[in-house]
Amino acid sequence: MKLAGVELRRIAMPLVTPFRTSFGTEHVRDVLLVRVETPDQQGWGECVAAAEPRYSAEYTDGCADVLRRFLVPALLAQLRLEAADIAPALAGFKGHRMAKAALETAVLDAQLRESGTSFGRYLGAVADRVPSGVSVGIMDSIPALLDAVAGYLDQGYLRIKLKIEPGWDVEPVRAVRDRFGDIPLQVDANAAYTRRDTRQLARLDDFGLLLIEQPLDEEDVPGHAQLAEALSTPICLDESITSARAAADAIVLRACSIVNIKPGRVGGYLEARRIHDLCAAHGVPVWCGGMLETGLGRAPNLALAALPNFTLPGDTSASARYFRTDITEPFVLDGGHLAVPAAPGIGVDPIPTVLDEVTVSSEWIRG
Repeated sequence: MKLAGVELRRIAMPLVTPFRTSFGTEHVRDVLLVRVETPDQQGWGECVAAAEPRYSAEYTDGCADVLRRFLVPALLAQLRLEAADIAPALAGFKGHRMAKAALETAVLDAQLRESGTSFGRYLGAVADRVPSGVSVGIMDSIPALLDAVAGYLDQGYLRIKLKIEPGWDVEPVRAVRDRFGDIPLQVDANAAYTRRDTRQLARLDDFGLLLIEQPLDEEDVPGHAQLAEALSTPICLDESITSARAAADAIVLRACSIVNIKPGRVGGYLEARRIHDLCAAHGVPVWCGGMLETGLGRAPNLALAALPNFTLPGDTSASARYFRTDITEPFVLDGGHLAVPAAPGIGVDPIPTVLDEVTVSSEWIRG
């Protein structure tokens, strides 16, 4: 397969409700889409970087710049290209996993559309639908939190995840447990705590949580190992898991007993599958995290989440959780599950009129 050109398209997606974490609050999702063209097909990828470098070092403008100046020209120079060739071809450029993931996804989408193969079949999916959880941001008050959780449970979500930070942890968790009983419940700290907070985090052991996600800084893997010894609640790593090698190190150090796999964070779906396989071999369950994706990013996430070691509901929420109008046909919750697209490639396409309405800019890079 030879690339004829690559489009970098920026879109602005207003969120249904502001989404607050320890990194800040998002009102509008600034999304970078990557579209590749071959002589016979096209493919889409979504870059999950945020507008500011708070979750990771990457941010939307930076991803667009590195794609424009380095990554896309390197691939356009390749005479023949498949998705498996991308990581080796771009290995000389350090980091920038989210930008690389978007480009790899677009190439893989085009490749699979050409062969008539779905993303799920290619990755090794064993299910045609996956259980769906929802992530609830930090709220202004506990009554507002309880109202939000009640709404998501009424919609059928099978697991609730609460964002926490110092000053917003034990009391909101207690309130949710008291109100809703023994629902599947977990918390996500987004690295907001330090080792000094071990005693405070240990207070969460009383609530029977599925896991505590990324309580400490992403580079403090030894600290997570110490925390895992001090807490009975399982530790799950997110930001710390940037590759299969990082996952292997964390498992050896016993820094986690569960892993959150986000394809954008690890450089793409091929590396995500390697992490899945590694964790399965070590008896470590995984689940699929979310980054407020549009339908173009949600579709391949669902395919990934259908692999056999994804044994916990992921953040693969319905389109309406975040957007009033998605740029693809909306993903709709059915009995707490979302269907895995079965059409070739990622299995969905943007709706042209909707895409045009939210487009801020578009540029083409041609070989």
